Amino acid sequence: MVGMVQEGRSSSVTSPHQLFPWMSLSPGIGSPHPWLRELKSEERGLCLIHLLLACANHVAVGSVENANISLEHISHLASPDGDTMQRIASYFTAALADRILKGWPGLHKALNPKQEFLISEEILVQRLFFELCPFLKLSYVITNEAIIEAMAGEKMVHIIDLNSCEPAQWINLLQTLRARPEGPPHLRITGIHEQKEVLEKMALRLTEEAEKLDIPFQFNPIVSKLENLDLEKLRVKTGEALAVSSVLQLHALLAMDDEMHKRNSPSGSNNPSSNHSQRVLRMNQNRHTLGEWLEKDLVNVYSPSPDSAFSPLSLSTSPKMGSFLNALRSLSPKLMVITEQESNHNGFTLMERVTKALNFYAALFDCLESTVSRASLERHKVEKMLFGEEIKNIIACEGTERKERHEKLEKWILRLELAGFGSIPLSYHGRLQANRLLQSYGYDGYKIKEENGCLLICWQDRPLFSVSAWRFSR
Repeated sequence: MVGMVQEGRSSSVTSPHQLFPWMSLSPGIGSPHPWLRELKSEERGLCLIHLLLACANHVAVGSVENANISLEHISHLASPDGDTMQRIASYFTAALADRILKGWPGLHKALNPKQEFLISEEILVQRLFFELCPFLKLSYVITNEAIIEAMAGEKMVHIIDLNSCEPAQWINLLQTLRARPEGPPHLRITGIHEQKEVLEKMALRLTEEAEKLDIPFQFNPIVSKLENLDLEKLRVKTGEALAVSSVLQLHALLAMDDEMHKRNSPSGSNNPSSNHSQRVLRMNQNRHTLGEWLEKDLVNVYSPSPDSAFSPLSLSTSPKMGSFLNALRSLSPKLMVITEQESNHNGFTLMERVTKALNFYAALFDCLESTVSRASLERHKVEKMLFGEEIKNIIACEGTERKERHEKLEKWILRLELAGFGSIPLSYHGRLQANRLLQSYGYDGYKIKEENGCLLICWQDRPLFSVSAWRFSR
């Protein structure tokens, strides 16, 4: 029977020893026990979930010794080359261990010398994610369809790409514009990226395609981080119809607001995790297998506070995000299309972030498990260099270091409306194009759902990414 913790008790997480009484919790003893090898995949998955939650709770309350015991046991079950849950567990344990090590900065720096991924590696892993999963392809198709519809009849079109690193999206748009009955417009794309080399490759590839299609085209590169962007460099001209494309970018700006909030709040330096360590962790007693847990969203076991959907910052105390959106609005864009992760990884407490992230990344890892061999080097790179780094950032980092502050669509809707944007319902044709893409590539298990005029990209019935369209409101 899956346990449930009572609120107000001394421990906020059911002990794995209560759930698996045949398992020793003494460090260094577990590895020889035959039960480790005899566990079926789903039993092992359940065990790993409980151990991860117990470990996260120990980390949250500063119980390093108990966290170490949990990490020891997880290490005998987790593997970056195993099944879905084993892979997830290996990256979550690395993130939790990294968070513990940060309590000793000297030790942490010695064990984690600063390493920058080569630009080529960053581009490679993004390209592999693009190829192995349909999420970015779907985002690009939906975004481009919204642009085509909004720019019908326009002779001068200017697109601002807030993360200009993937030419495939704009090559597709160029090809579609070439087929317009009224002929293609003059197209200008302003690409923003912090690496000059990336923008140079974008400019070369897109210019070649535009010349081949005989479309008047300009590429305006801006080397900058998004939070440091000088809007004057966007050079928006009179008579241009302006569109803004943001794919998985805006959430990073929330890190700046969190740091400002901490500086201005007398209690900002307190550790919120310790104040919530007695929250209830609920497990439905009628679900016993890992498959059922993942299918029914079971990993979402943390009971957050009623306002946690809006934590750690209220909409009114997000000055950096607010000023950035207001600045974009001042450019009077005809269209802005935003793609974001559909999960809340920006909660106050560590436990809330762990459980939400566990739920979200379980689905992402499951996507790869369903289509890519476990031995695939490309899959391993995506899991380690993309998903693994995101998980580490969500769990191990705080303040301005924590960039992966994903939030749900409902929060983005309120934030954008507050900034003066009006929602544009995405068309049926855009959804139809997305479904055709899924069919043409043979992507089984993926779905497109409509919600309040926005589109949710789902794995099975689990929304993982949202796409929404907005316009300048006078």
